[in-house]
Formats: sequence, structure tokens, C-alpha cells
Amino acid sequence: MGSIPDLEPSGTHLTYLVLSFFLILYALFSELIRNRLHLSEPPLATLSGIAFGPLAVDIFGSAEWRFQDNITQEMARVITGVQVFAVGLDLPSAYVKKHWKGIAVLLGPNMIFGWCVSAVLLKLVLSLQWTTAFIIAATLTPTDPVLSASVLGEAKFSMRVPKRLRHILAAESGCNDGTAFPFLYAAVLFVTQKTWADWSKQFFLDVILWQCTLGIVLGATIGVVANRSLRYSESQGYTQESTLFVFYFLLAIFSVGVGSTFGLDDFLVAFSSGTAFCWDGWFHEKTQRMKLPSIIDLLLNSSMFVYFGTIIPWTKYVDNLNGWRLLACTVLILLFRRIPSILALKRILPETKTWSEAFFAGHFGPMGVGAMFLAMEARGQLENDSSTPDPHPPTSGPHLEAIQALWPVVSFIVLGSIMVHGFSAAAMSVWGHLSRHPKRRASVPGGEDERLGGMADDESLMDEEEFNDSSSGEEEAVQGNGHIRVG
Repeated sequence: MGSIPDLEPSGTHLTYLVLSFFLILYALFSELIRNRLHLSEPPLATLSGIAFGPLAVDIFGSAEWRFQDNITQEMARVITGVQVFAVGLDLPSAYVKKHWKGIAVLLGPNMIFGWCVSAVLLKLVLSLQWTTAFIIAATLTPTDPVLSASVLGEAKFSMRVPKRLRHILAAESGCNDGTAFPFLYAAVLFVTQKTWADWSKQFFLDVILWQCTLGIVLGATIGVVANRSLRYSESQGYTQESTLFVFYFLLAIFSVGVGSTFGLDDFLVAFSSGTAFCWDGWFHEKTQRMKLPSIIDLLLNSSMFVYFGTIIPWTKYVDNLNGWRLLACTVLILLFRRIPSILALKRILPETKTWSEAFFAGHFGPMGVGAMFLAMEARGQLENDSSTPDPHPPTSGPHLEAIQALWPVVSFIVLGSIMVHGFSAAAMSVWGHLSRHPKRRASVPGGEDERLGGMADDESLMDEEEFNDSSSGEEEAVQGNGHIRVG
């Protein structure tokens, strides 16, 4: 009788097992989780990673590889790039052209406000140097397209948010990961360059003209050429419907590859490519029933958050920083990074019609995978003057405070954002359920189909294109909580 062979599963093998088990379990109960409990994948995936990571059972043996920061950066680069590309697929045709004013407000004064407020809070609460505070704050300026997609995607809760609000928040999350590069490099170059002349040369020539401007132009060119090529191939019968998903996914990866290869802004290349590729709405019509973004969310994004849960540097929250101060700083940033600016900008932001809509748009500014990538990008610039960080942070040398503080601070704030914004839909649904009269409540909490309290019903508005082409002084009926208001 033969002996039982020794079992020697590696961390990689157990990763395959646990990750696939989580995704299978989620798939089995996806309707219950998304549309009845109003939960999203990121917080659940993160909690799973924490449960199986070094803080708990550590079945991955992740202590051997969890601090390979260059690996974390590349995973974040690919997943964020694919997600910002996917934003273009979900937006209506020519959306950026029709809604440029709202996008400009969110990418301009709103991001500047969030950058400055976050830097002040980091300086005052964590007692960091001003330069370190502004570098870390720059990583927190963009809203994360991955977390945004998990709440604004295919779920009953998102259907209760007016379309114009969903679209502008999705467009913002697609644009501002790339737009955050100037904020990040403005702060990093201030530390690494010796003179203002060197700073100006690097910032305006390398960052603004090369990385951002050329990135947008090249990304749009890739999208247009890919659209024309695919349409021609499809019209001639050279391609199959089953290859559309592969084409879409590989084009997103190709766009990220072009950006990283030529030293461009990866995310602006990817977003511009996705927007131009879907500009005419043809690809969206061809793949509407395939639910491509939902597939991406389940496979790539959930995997990233499970991975993030295993690499959270718990010991550094205690060793390098005061945990209570980190918690206080996270709460203050979540409260004041966006909400005051969106409320102040409500009157010049066409897509927010009511104060409750402005508050929701202000609250819903999650920080996630994009912030992780930018933290590693900043680390690389400070450590070795490149875009790739060392596998492990150095223990001596210049810019040590910023290098040592970047990942612990950013990861803690990202963790807080994942939990707060990931569970916001469930909390809002339960609150809406309890605030209604008992006769108007659904049989279960969060089961109502009405719009979120105080938000306008899109069905009572003009068609989206007509609304944006109309003059600002026209009267418009907007249905709120059972009454009609004049806009």
C-alpha cells in the first residue's frame, strides 16, 4: 500500500485556491449581495484578503512577497488603466464634448481644493513636513474608477441615482487619475529639483506637454484607429462577436503599455483611448448585452482588493505613525476633501440640480487603486529618480520621511475609503428605508425602488442631450420628494 504523498502547497498555489473560491462564492450570491444587501465587491474582497493575510491565518505565506512594491505598482497600473478605459464604454457617445464644463469644474477647482485641504490635514494631524504632506495629498486627489464602478455600475442602488449624476461621477473618475499626475509631480519635483528653472523645465516640458498632452493625443489616436479598424473588419465579416471582449480588453492593455513604454501618463492615454474608441456609440451598441465592465469588475478588481488586504502594513501603523492620529486624519479627509468644494461649486456644476445631489457627489469620491499606484510612482521618483520603486523601501538616504510615510499613510486612508464608500450604498438604503413612513417601506431594508431622497428623477427631466443644449435660464421640472421644483 503506497504512502500518502507529502503536501507542499506554495503561497502561489493557495492564492489560486482562495481567490477562485472567493469569486465563485460571490458569483453564487451576487444578486443577494449587490441588489438586496447593496454591498459591493471591494470591501468584501479586502476583508477576505485581511482574513487570509498575515494579520490572521496567513495561508498565502505572504510575508515573503507582500512588500514587493514594484509588483504592487504594476498590478495597480494595469487594473486602473483597464478601468479608466472601461469608463469610456459606459459613457454616452461624445459625452466629454457635451459635458466639458462639469468635467472641467471637477478636474480644476475641485481637485485643487482637495489637494490643498488634504495636505493641510496631513501636516496638522500627522505632523509631517509640508513637502511630504503635499506629495501624499496628491496621491489622494483622484477619485478611484475601480471603487466608483463597483457602486455606480450594474446594481439596483445605482439605478436610484440620476443618470446625469452617475455619468459625471464616472467621467470624473476616468479622467482624474491621469489629471493627478501634474499635482503629484509638482510636489515631487519641488523636492528633487535644485532650482525653480529646473522645476519649471521638468514640470511644463516633461509632465504637462509630454506626459499629459501627448498622452491625450496619442490615446485618442489609438482609440479612433481601433474603432475604424474594428468597424471595417466587422462589416467585412472578418471578426466574430465573441472576439469583441478580447479586442476591448487587449486594447485597454495596449493603451496602458503605450503610455508606460513612452513615459506618458498611462491613465490619460487609456481614458482618451477608451473615450475615442466608444465616441460614436457603435461598440456600446454591439456589446450592450455582454456586460463587459461587470466582468472586469468581478475578475480583475476583486482580485486586486484581495491582494491589497494581504499587504496592508499593520505594524507600520503602530511603529512609524500614531494609529489614532491616522484614524482622525482619515475621517477628516473623508469629510473635508470633497464635500465642501462640491457644495460651493454646485451652482456652476450643471449636473447637480439639488443640494442633496451635490452632497452625494461630494461624499462619493473614493480613494483606491489609483492612489496605490500614485504612491508607488512617488516612491520611485524619490528613491531612484524613476517611475518604478525599489522592491523594498530604503532605510537611509534623502527624502526618507516621505518615502517611509507614503505607503503606510496612503494604504490606511485607502482602507478607510474602501470601507466607508463600499458600505455607503447599504447604509443609505437602510437609512432611506427607516426614514420612510411604515406604509411606504419595502418588505426588506433597502428594497425601495424610489430615487434617493431629494434627488431628481431623470424621467421627469428632459432628455440628457436636450438638457445640456438648453439655455441655463429655462424652467425645468424636477421631481424631488413627491413635489415639483423649478430649476
